[in-house]
Amino acid sequence: MIQGTGSNVGKSLLVAGLCRAARRRGVRVAPFKPQNMSNNAAVTVEGGEIGRAQALQALASGLQPRVDMNPVLLKPETDVGAQVVVLGQRVTNVLARDYAALKPRLLEQVLASFARMKDEYDLVVVEGAGSPAEVNLRQGDIANMGFARAAGVPVILAGDIERGGVIAQLVGTQAVIDPADAATVAGFLINRFRGDPRLFDEGYRVIERSTGWPGFGVLPHFPEAWRLPAEDALDLPESPGSEGLKVVCLALSRIANFDDLDPLIQEPGVALTMLRPGRVLPGDTDLVILPGSKSTRGDLEFLRAQGWDVDLAAHRRRGGRILGICGGYQMLGRILRDPEGVEGPPGETQGLGLLEIETEMTPRKRLGETQAVHCATGQEFQGYEIHMGRSHGPDRTRPFAAVAGRPEGAVSPDGQVSGSYLHGMFRNDAFRAAYLNALGTASDARSYDAAVDRTLDGLADHMETHLDVTALLALAR
Repeated sequence: MIQGTGSNVGKSLLVAGLCRAARRRGVRVAPFKPQNMSNNAAVTVEGGEIGRAQALQALASGLQPRVDMNPVLLKPETDVGAQVVVLGQRVTNVLARDYAALKPRLLEQVLASFARMKDEYDLVVVEGAGSPAEVNLRQGDIANMGFARAAGVPVILAGDIERGGVIAQLVGTQAVIDPADAATVAGFLINRFRGDPRLFDEGYRVIERSTGWPGFGVLPHFPEAWRLPAEDALDLPESPGSEGLKVVCLALSRIANFDDLDPLIQEPGVALTMLRPGRVLPGDTDLVILPGSKSTRGDLEFLRAQGWDVDLAAHRRRGGRILGICGGYQMLGRILRDPEGVEGPPGETQGLGLLEIETEMTPRKRLGETQAVHCATGQEFQGYEIHMGRSHGPDRTRPFAAVAGRPEGAVSPDGQVSGSYLHGMFRNDAFRAAYLNALGTASDARSYDAAVDRTLDGLADHMETHLDVTALLALAR
């Protein structure tokens, strides 16, 4: 099990790299994360949902994502509440202060999923969540040491030197956690080093002397990490260049399933940027993307607070294009109704009025892979649905796509504004090329999936070079 000294220290990529390294050695390997907190989810073969990082780790292992890889997923809807997804299905919404009462029952589910994974694979590589140093959350823990001890799993503690203070991160973690928890730690590693690693030799020895834990290596920063789908909203991506079709995505406060953007980032003819709070929409923007949201009505208010509703209206008057995906599609309509309080307090919110549709939230979530045909270009593509709510209205007579002969999404009469519930459309190389070509940007239809796979191989090579991967894999019981 890879645990970290904090959130966003690189645990997800470390597990992905270990999975790919093990797979290349002929080991039947699978990833596992007992509890994840993320609004960036992936649809599984069973029609459930898990964290996007576990889907990437499954790919690294040569597997299809399945719900047992991430049995508990928390999807934040407010600062103090989240949707609880168990074995891929929404079971309840809960306030943070009340979540602890659910943990004993959830631990049973987690251990049952882990047992199934152990029975099926030679090796299971587990990812922790947050940090075991959050001792205020230790009672009833199912994500870090609570799981590790219940499952009998040895732990490697990863520290992030890029944040600074990595010696204190590791030594301090040992100092505050329970001695029995500390005894499950089999060693540590240092992640995201920049520069000459020999400069850290003495620091490395200080950690070994102070903790008694052996080190498994210092891993330099992996420069190609931006090519892999990010799970955390802190890592919202942008294109490395600034030339080409100017695409802007609104960085909503509860942005969800932003992996839609990843294939666009790797297009040489696209310059994609995230519009952060407090910034105005650039006047030379060609396409604005309204992404998914875990709190659509709440993010509509957030959008208006930034003045982005005014920016979007001006963008359309200039002839700019707008694409809403899932929650972003719902925002583009006339009104959003939530009579049962599915995503927050019951009520309704006026939409942006850029599409003639209305949306009503419903408790039943739609989950699944979908084959579609884009109406404007005739290109087939595969996407996935992961949403609550149903939309209807006059602009639905001009659908974005057709699914099994039925209309999906909506397009404005002038064709400038379009919306769809389908995530993942840009992963389809031919569709992405046709869509961009229609906007006047050439695309060579390079394979996005092949690029991700090559990057995973590069990550495994990187880890094999700088870490003692053989010793790490040998820890498995």
